[in-house]
Amino acid sequence: MSLRVGVIGTGFMGKTHALAWQAVTAVMGGVMGDVARPELRLLCETPAAKAAQMAAQFGFAGHTDDWRALVNDPAIDVVSITTPNGLHHAMALEAIKAGKHVWCEKPMALTLAEAEEMAAAARARGVVTLVGYNYLRNPAFSHAQRLIAQGAIGRVVQFRGWVDEDYQADPDLAWSWRAKLADAGLGALGDIGTHLVSLATGLMGPIASLVADMQTIHETRPLADGSGRGVVENEDAASVLLRFASGAQGSMVISRSAWGRKSRLGFEVHGTQGMIVFDQERMNELQIYQNIGPKSEQGFKTILTGPAHAPYGEFCPAPGHQLGFNDLKVIECAALLRGIAGLEHASPDFDEALLIERVIHGIADSARQGGSRIAF
Repeated sequence: MSLRVGVIGTGFMGKTHALAWQAVTAVMGGVMGDVARPELRLLCETPAAKAAQMAAQFGFAGHTDDWRALVNDPAIDVVSITTPNGLHHAMALEAIKAGKHVWCEKPMALTLAEAEEMAAAARARGVVTLVGYNYLRNPAFSHAQRLIAQGAIGRVVQFRGWVDEDYQADPDLAWSWRAKLADAGLGALGDIGTHLVSLATGLMGPIASLVADMQTIHETRPLADGSGRGVVENEDAASVLLRFASGAQGSMVISRSAWGRKSRLGFEVHGTQGMIVFDQERMNELQIYQNIGPKSEQGFKTILTGPAHAPYGEFCPAPGHQLGFNDLKVIECAALLRGIAGLEHASPDFDEALLIERVIHGIADSARQGGSRIAF
């Protein structure tokens, strides 16, 4: 049996989805059980000539420049949505209406109301959904979750998180759709802040309340045609104080204008008996400090991920050889396949990802209200 796949979009994320669909059975087959083998049936891109070119490159049997034709094609079982943020809502709703399973990149939508509509539609139709929080699939992150659950650092009391990149740091970078609320929605919060929230809640549990501030560092950018400057309508950076439902406190800093930072997504989790530290730029390493043994011998220990940290061993039998970003997408794709097969719950689905959307919009609301406290 095969699972017939349609992918919308051929940019960076479209390519990661295509690679994952191609690799998932070969890499993850040993741990997936009886699941359907993906069949790359249809690819959508515009214009039509580009769709044909990319379908050949990615290995799809067919191509189209009409996303509605793809999601309504009876020969498609599951749809990957990898388009710019402003298109997620309409595409997901149409795919759900047609009874397709949906793998959608984050953020879910431009507004909280749209994300709520998507979650409600998927719930009512009974389709399997998954949102692309691939950093949750890192074996190092999974190990951090296990260590916390086992009490390795005692009672968890504080979370400190950061996500810094410099893709919008240059003031001379041309204005684009990413600067427009109607096309991108939130800025740094929607694009990269969502990932940090996913890690924070994955380690610490639900967020109960927050206080936040935002900043637009470059308020205008040059228009690509040289005709002037366009207004940047969303945020470049944000700072947040958190209180988790557990009673633990936390903080997050988010910036898309941090010179020199490429994917500095990381955290510290402080406990009463130690600390866990992670940095995505060194994604195969996890650090732990434990208040165990003589003080003269205590210090941070670096754990290098390997076959002992599933599912690393499905990719490579030796530690130190490293997993990469695309490997996390393969692990994510396997989770979706298991969800469709009914072997496990695909997480985060639209309902669970909606909680992340509520947090990032809560951060924006707090900042717009002068740092008011937002409770969930």
